[in-house]
Amino acid sequence: MLSMRIDGELLDRLRTHAAKRGMSVQDYVVRTLIRDDFDERFKAAVDETEKFYGLT
Repeated sequence: MLSMRIDGELLDRLRTHAAKRGMSVQDYVVRTLIRDDFDERFKAAVDETEKFYGLT
């Protein structure tokens, strides 16, 4: 479970972005977090591969 406190302006922006995608604010935030986590893990994997092959 994740609980967040956000101000009204941010909530309005989140609602707008979520509505454009036909999603609830909760679903939009969760998908954004999952996407960002994947991006970080993918970058870490690429970095480790490059270190292994001596590319960096």
